[in-house]
Amino acid sequence: MSHHNTPTPHVTLVGAGPGDPELLTLKAVKAIASATVLLVDDLVSDAITEHASPTARIIHVGKRGGCTSTPQAFIEKLMLQEAQAGETVVRLKGGDPFIFGRGGEEVEHLQAQGVAVTVINGITSGLAGVTSLGVPLTHREHAHGVVFITGHAKLGASDGVDWVALAKTAHQAKLTLVIYMGMSGAAALQAALLQGLRADTPVAIVHQVSLPTQRHAVCTLVELHHTVVREKLASPSVIVVGDVFKGLLEMQHHAATNPPQAAQG
Repeated sequence: MSHHNTPTPHVTLVGAGPGDPELLTLKAVKAIASATVLLVDDLVSDAITEHASPTARIIHVGKRGGCTSTPQAFIEKLMLQEAQAGETVVRLKGGDPFIFGRGGEEVEHLQAQGVAVTVINGITSGLAGVTSLGVPLTHREHAHGVVFITGHAKLGASDGVDWVALAKTAHQAKLTLVIYMGMSGAAALQAALLQGLRADTPVAIVHQVSLPTQRHAVCTLVELHHTVVREKLASPSVIVVGDVFKGLLEMQHHAATNPPQAAQG
């Protein structure tokens, strides 16, 4: 019995972007439409899965931080089974598969089992969130580079992030820090970053990036935790630290100190 005409099992990892379905790439839409099986992350909205074929099977595999979610090993096993059964498998992940999306692990696992993998980039929330405020991540005067980093790593853990060293580097090299999954540790992050950055370094917190429910706050680093609590900002949010927000912070300060005059009748 010859197997030479059996196609190689294949999986496509698709970045669904930050939430707004219009921020999908054309390539992502085509891949979603061609799928017979879609494995969909929690943060991917129905407006995005609407691009799927009506006959496609849609399997929700949650990966929300803090919630009981489908174990990664189970998701990988499911992708493998469906691909080996000859399905056109699309794994739909919030943001970009290769920026804190565990896409690297999934690719390694699938390739080791003889599955071919294609990855389609998506706009990551750390970029979309800042853009929605009209602010760049890099700027000739204010930011010579950008660091995407997870705030999830346990503070003080030997294998964790040395936030003090990072803060000092960010200050010296003029880097914008984009912190994912940092909301639960905002107070500890603030304390560590203050050891290397100025207290008045501007910070933006953007909640539910690109969705109709998006909210944001701009403050100084020393006010970060207080602002998160006061504005009741929770995850999913990105925390962005750097002088690229100077203009926004100044505008906010100006508006607060110069309330609009009542119209003269």
